[in-house]
Amino acid sequence: MHIFYGKAALKGYLKTIKTANSTIGFVPTMGALHQGHLALMQRSLKENDDTVVSIFVNPTQFNNPEDLEKYPRTLEEDVRKMRGLSDKMILYAPSVDDIYEGNTISGSFDFDGLENQMEGKFRPGHFNGVGTIVKRLFEIVEPTNAYFGEKDFQQLQIVKKLAEKYDLPVNVVGCPIFREENQLAMSSRNERLTVEERKEAAIIYKTLTEAKEVFQTKSPQETVEFVENSFRGNERFDLEYFVIADESTLLPIENKIIDKKYRAFIAVFVNSIRLIDTISLN
Repeated sequence: MHIFYGKAALKGYLKTIKTANSTIGFVPTMGALHQGHLALMQRSLKENDDTVVSIFVNPTQFNNPEDLEKYPRTLEEDVRKMRGLSDKMILYAPSVDDIYEGNTISGSFDFDGLENQMEGKFRPGHFNGVGTIVKRLFEIVEPTNAYFGEKDFQQLQIVKKLAEKYDLPVNVVGCPIFREENQLAMSSRNERLTVEERKEAAIIYKTLTEAKEVFQTKSPQETVEFVENSFRGNERFDLEYFVIADESTLLPIENKIIDKKYRAFIAVFVNSIRLIDTISLN
């Protein structure tokens, strides 16, 4: 496996292996790799001639300094997991200076309103940070295909919009959510949960699946009230938001319209650890 810590060396190497018809798959991560990440890599390996994986905890997308500080950093273990999957991948593990060159600030992006809902509403500036790092990584790697998990469905839609608005020649591929045995969506943040918290966090997906059933016969507002009531009085889990939105615009809905695709989004705090999940309602 080839490992690069600087973008100049990475770009130089990619030039030597690129041919007119070859394809490069790209899996951007913040490390603390789990089976969900590895599934993205497996798909990229299957669908492309070469696969680049980045591991970079991007400071500009954290609006909570404590969350940035506590985000797990496990590069040595991550490399071991990648080697266990395939020795044919290319790892880019840059420093903050290599990415930002001494100017660690976000650009400003207009994603046609996608950035103002859910995560954007509760994490001001988050998607400017996401847009900044993804655009820079796309420009460095120049991938043919880039793979993102659907757990961060809003982010996936925003990355697709980024590629469209900035005419970036990359196919953005959404991949299914990987779940733990109790159906908790896999996330690097899960590593910060206690064994008991991790077990009890099954309530998040359980509530989503129940909400999906309620939504079939009840109104959007009644479904939201069902979820809010499910968490009311729960001492361990604090519901930050539950939103039913149009899958394409991410705008919250008031009424159901035939042939529209709807999706539920949820964010829950377990102590200070924030977990998100989503489910299609159609």
